Amino acid sequence: MKTSSLLLLVFALGAINFASSQENLQITAKDSIVQSSWIIGLGYNAIDDSGNVFDGLFNISDEWNLLPYPSRISVGRYFKNGLGIEAIASYNKYKEGKIIDGLVNDEDKNYLGLDARLTYDLNKIIGQTGWFDPYVGIGLGYTDANDQPRGTYNAVVGFRTWFSDKWGLDLNSTGKWSMGNEANVTNHLQHAAGIVYQFGIEKGLSKRGEEKLELLAAIEKEKQRQQDSINEVNRIKDELLLAERLQKEKERAALAAAEKAKQDAENKRRQNLTERINNLGYVYFNLNSSYLNAKSKGVLDSLKNILEEIPTLKLKITSHTDARGTSSYNDWLSQRRVDKTKEYLVASGVAADRLTAEAYGESKLLNECDDDTYCPEEKHRVNRRSEFIILAY
Repeated sequence: MKTSSLLLLVFALGAINFASSQENLQITAKDSIVQSSWIIGLGYNAIDDSGNVFDGLFNISDEWNLLPYPSRISVGRYFKNGLGIEAIASYNKYKEGKIIDGLVNDEDKNYLGLDARLTYDLNKIIGQTGWFDPYVGIGLGYTDANDQPRGTYNAVVGFRTWFSDKWGLDLNSTGKWSMGNEANVTNHLQHAAGIVYQFGIEKGLSKRGEEKLELLAAIEKEKQRQQDSINEVNRIKDELLLAERLQKEKERAALAAAEKAKQDAENKRRQNLTERINNLGYVYFNLNSSYLNAKSKGVLDSLKNILEEIPTLKLKITSHTDARGTSSYNDWLSQRRVDKTKEYLVASGVAADRLTAEAYGESKLLNECDDDTYCPEEKHRVNRRSEFIILAY
């Protein structure tokens, strides 16, 4: 008895461990990395052009020039192989009192930098982290600094740290060496910090994710083998259930056919009723009139007979005008016509709750006789009407 209990306990623990390992093997967002994208950045830049690069590297108060507002913008394209190309524009001011090219600056001077660089993602060497991207790069640029324009050779080192797939922080330092031999022109450092945004992202699996994927494929293959065995057992069961299922489908088909026949009969009834009402004709009005003449009253009397014959019938009355006159006047006139039409039927004994009314003015002409088209009176008369639409029956 004790041995049996121990075996059950071991089996249960094994099942728990297997379920836990299955859960850990699932591919998650942590297993994917951004492989290529566009990146735009906005931030600050600080210039150290003191000529005392290494001894005064962190002498911010005397040697660094920094503006209090964003002064650097960049756009770049980064590829799966780790390479990236980037264009950068930066603006700054050499402040009065700062050390520039080894001398104390006597007035504020503008700084402008336009640079292009090629970078390489060091994660391709040290391994992907998903959130930390160190890089190095080289490039060329044009710099107008201390009133001395120059071309420059550039070298950069930096890193990006990502808060999400799209947003991150970029920190880097660039050394700039003048291409010429201008007098009193020192090489300088440009530090930068800013927010970056990724778009046009193409993602792929990290090395850990690829290993998971291979293991999951092996597990899936084994599961499929087991499932094939189960399917063979179920096949026999399915054959026994097939006859029952076919019988139920036959019954459903019969019910559907009966329902369709019922619906067809109902549609036929509605069509016949619509034809009866349409055959009565419309109620027509004279120009600028809502008066019901004898012929129009005859149409309404015939319509009343149909309403009495079918107590469940409900109608919508719509009244219209021709295009002559202003739109506001025609709206008012069609409202009078629909009211007169409904009032006549109600006065004839038709319950008011079986009738709804809507006036459309000149908005639903039956022919081309609009405000811009000349038409004879016969054509205008066609549009001065009340119509009847079945709502329920």
